[in-house]
Amino acid sequence: MSRYTRQELFAPVGPQGQAHIRASRVLLVGCGALGTHLAEFCVRAGVGELRILDRDFVEESNLQRQSLFTEADARQAQPKAEAARLALQRVNSDVQISAHIEDFNWRNALKLVDGATLILDGSDNFETRFLLNDLAVRQGIPWVYAGCVGSRAVCMPVIPGRSACLRCMLEEQPPAGGETCDTTGVILPAVLQAVAWASVVALKIMSGNEGALFKKMYSSDMWTGERQILGAATPRADCPCCGLREFPWLDGERGVKAATLCGRNSVQLMPEKAFDYEAVRQRIRAAVTVTTENDFLLRVQSGELTLTLYRNGRALVHGTDDEVRSRALYTKLVG
Repeated sequence: MSRYTRQELFAPVGPQGQAHIRASRVLLVGCGALGTHLAEFCVRAGVGELRILDRDFVEESNLQRQSLFTEADARQAQPKAEAARLALQRVNSDVQISAHIEDFNWRNALKLVDGATLILDGSDNFETRFLLNDLAVRQGIPWVYAGCVGSRAVCMPVIPGRSACLRCMLEEQPPAGGETCDTTGVILPAVLQAVAWASVVALKIMSGNEGALFKKMYSSDMWTGERQILGAATPRADCPCCGLREFPWLDGERGVKAATLCGRNSVQLMPEKAFDYEAVRQRIRAAVTVTTENDFLLRVQSGELTLTLYRNGRALVHGTDDEVRSRALYTKLVG
């Protein structure tokens, strides 16, 4: 009996669908709460290739919601992508799994997606998702948008040219200062809801059942029970991305701008737009230790790094000249 017998017995998949799954090559961007569960789904479902990309390392606070990781991974500060690869290779040695320990950005996006048949969103910020949307639409590769924060979960499939893309639904990237898991928190049921939606969408695409897709944006609050469904079946003719074929995130024209400050072991980050400083300040104060605060700025310590946030959204990350580490900290605390 095949290890995939139970999956093949499900009529919409069947042996033919399983063969399609085996031929799938998946790029997973982000290996945190969503990403670890999605990676495990892909490997257990029997994909041919899985590329796991994540720039971060395992911390103890991850273990509450991020499957695949162990206390030993946290003690050793294992890179998430590699820790996931090692764990998943023991689950299914027939799947080709690669770990990419790097930041996902406009410079490497085309290289990483080369040959992929599906992109899965395990990221934690809209800048990455708008880059993913540009990449998927330009290359004609399906992708699955998914997210969670607090008790809320969201998911939407994007089939370039045959369904709405993310910019059809949300033309502009939300400004920095939105809620993040590091300042608002997140509960596992919200993660699992987003994963359930994203997994079934991925299964339909990989098994050749695109016609069974729900071309909608689903959103629900697992704590209050509130739900919202928005139609996403038709691309907008005037959509800047899939209608007008403009790809500013993929071309490196949009996103948070980072600059290394010469001789200061610091990186300056500037968001595209101003945000609600007071709301961000309150969330940060509740999440991490504030070392300095006045009418002009807020300064917090995170490990060996110090982040100074100014009212206009500009931030300085002291203790490193690594733009990737600086952007990661900014994303976690500011959004």
